[in-house]
Amino acid sequence: MKLKDSFDRPVSNLRISLTPSCNLKCIYCHAEGEKQPGDSLSPGEIAEILRVAREFEVRSVKFTGGEPTLRTDLVEIVGSVPEGMESSMTTNAILLADIAEDLKSAGLSRVNVSLDSLDPGTYKKITGCDRLGEVLEGIDAALSAGLTPVKLNMVMLKGINEQEVDDFLEFVRGNRDLILQVIELMELGGCPHHSDVEGLEKRFSKESHEIITRRMHHRKKYCLDGAEVEVVRPLHNTEFCAYCNRLRVTSDGKLKPCLLRSDNHVDIRGKTGEELREGFREAVRRRAPFYC
Repeated sequence: MKLKDSFDRPVSNLRISLTPSCNLKCIYCHAEGEKQPGDSLSPGEIAEILRVAREFEVRSVKFTGGEPTLRTDLVEIVGSVPEGMESSMTTNAILLADIAEDLKSAGLSRVNVSLDSLDPGTYKKITGCDRLGEVLEGIDAALSAGLTPVKLNMVMLKGINEQEVDDFLEFVRGNRDLILQVIELMELGGCPHHSDVEGLEKRFSKESHEIITRRMHHRKKYCLDGAEVEVVRPLHNTEFCAYCNRLRVTSDGKLKPCLLRSDNHVDIRGKTGEELREGFREAVRRRAPFYC
């Protein structure tokens, strides 16, 4: 039976944080809203959560972190995704090159790669690390393995990377397996570099030969001269909330009904069967649009 909240929003997508750890120190990181998490879920606990989610007709799962590739059991976790459920992953791609083929063989469909700059100096300024070369190798490996489309998540940072939009467009242009996602900075991390992406959307709208409205969050996909771009605007965005279809699972086993809230979690750690199903139902009962 599919789960729906009291606002008639169906839950069809699960986002599971596999670890709070990361090998970068991005200036805007909000750690998925996790504060002092406990030990991360085991592969068995994750498999049970996925099994019950599939009973509720959840169609897809995205693995996140922290950085999920830091889990040495990542391939095992991906392999536990039930039949009929699509799996994807968000990663910084630093460690992706060595495991891309194994992840594809285990059933992973595609990856989102967090990449805010194509300039080594700017990349280091944002992330605190000089690892851009490894990221680009990871992207190439994902493309070769068929973990496609590869979506590049570029968080717009005022005064830091705004001038690189055209460089990113050129990077994805002509490759149907590469999609650029321009993301409005969320204020959860206290970063002072928020950039309003409304002007970019107006530019993309004017230059596009086709504009597609996606079902998820009603975000728009712009097709301009061989480059495909999506714009993600979660801040003060009633449509983002109104069309949200996602439940999150924290790395230590709590269902999180809303990214922007931390006071309504449901602890499902160690729960199985009917007790776990009730945890899902309770989390959905607590779902409400943050902006409405």
